[in-house]
Amino acid sequence: MSNENRSIHNFDINLICEYFSYIERQGPGSPEVTLKALNFIDNLTDESQIADLGCGTGGQTMILAQNAPGQVTGLDLCPDFIDLFNNNAWELGLQNRVKGIIGSMDNLPFQKGALDLIWSEGAIYNIGYERGLKEWNTCLKRGGFVAVTEASWFTPERPAEIESFWLDAYPEIDTIPAKVLQMQMAGYIPVASFILPENCWIENFYAPQVAAEKIFLEKHAGNKMAEEFIANQQHERELYDQFKEFYGYVFYIGKKI
Repeated sequence: MSNENRSIHNFDINLICEYFSYIERQGPGSPEVTLKALNFIDNLTDESQIADLGCGTGGQTMILAQNAPGQVTGLDLCPDFIDLFNNNAWELGLQNRVKGIIGSMDNLPFQKGALDLIWSEGAIYNIGYERGLKEWNTCLKRGGFVAVTEASWFTPERPAEIESFWLDAYPEIDTIPAKVLQMQMAGYIPVASFILPENCWIENFYAPQVAAEKIFLEKHAGNKMAEEFIANQQHERELYDQFKEFYGYVFYIGKKI
């Protein structure tokens, strides 16, 4: 694998967590997109149990909690993210309903059938879309919902350069119909799917990284791994600018059968 095609998982997790703690969102998204997906979820009450897996610092979680009833647990491997998550909940007055915990999405701390809704924006790739949907299903109540964003192809064919990049970074990337079928085969009724607009990437994810990169590189001056990580992020941005009509994130919402 060339340096330009290195996956984010090739870099030190502590560097990754530090870098992304400098920005509000750790992946593409927007409040509008979170609310649009939430509109497809029904039957939530004050007693509902919601989990946001791979929650990061909680940019999307707080929007979710402000617009849906129930108790919300954010889960992430990065302690720095969870510290910021819980601080954000306090600042918004949500601390009695929203709590962040350190944990892994491949070993969930929830009982079988305990959850009414599983949410995950820009994070299910860490475990893999198919595996995540299958394993998380156990924690959902019958009739509960899963809502995730996932990298997907928009066209059946695409230029070799972007195809090579994504097959190196995330071999599970596939077309939208294939992802909907995978959700169905994992035990859900596919309820909705929609493409995240470009502003979720450009304005809300990539643009804030410009200032974060400067801070990060100044702090880690001379650190080759840090410099390579930033080069990797910049290359990813350049590819999106060039090939965004061929791929992006798609929100997939399903209801457990």
